[in-house]
Amino acid sequence: MTTTDTPARRGLAARVTGLLKRHAGELIRFAGVGGTAYIIDFGLFNVMYLGMDWSYWWAKILSSVVAMTVAFFGNRHWTWRERRGSAAAHRQYGLYFFFNGIGLLISLACIWANSGLAQVWPQYFDNAIAVNVAANFFGVGLASIFRFFAYRTWVFRTPKLTEALENA
Repeated sequence: MTTTDTPARRGLAARVTGLLKRHAGELIRFAGVGGTAYIIDFGLFNVMYLGMDWSYWWAKILSSVVAMTVAFFGNRHWTWRERRGSAAAHRQYGLYFFFNGIGLLISLACIWANSGLAQVWPQYFDNAIAVNVAANFFGVGLASIFRFFAYRTWVFRTPKLTEALENA
């Protein structure tokens, strides 16, 4: 055993592998829905930002709202279809919109960081490519990690947990 191959590290690797195996189907469906929403988000953002000369703030907000609505229906009816239970769609959409709002703030924080960097190094960060990387790579990537865990924990709960909370 090397110094980097401690029992704790092997245990962590085994836990991560186990989690991935248990949730592989969910992750694949989530990635499929998310990929579709990402194409919509990316496309609308660039049409509005580059094609229509909107500010990148408003372009990102509108493209995110449209993409999150498409993703909601995909996640509700495909990714976590077995978790719908008796939960009302409007309640789920409210929670979904709330957590997407946090995800949008994560994306906007990445754009904000890029705009700050553009003040210091405009030759690298004050261009459409840098804004796209900040908004659509780092922002969407970090927000997607947050969203996956938020959706499966609070929005699309298992039916037994949903019923227990509603009857309490």
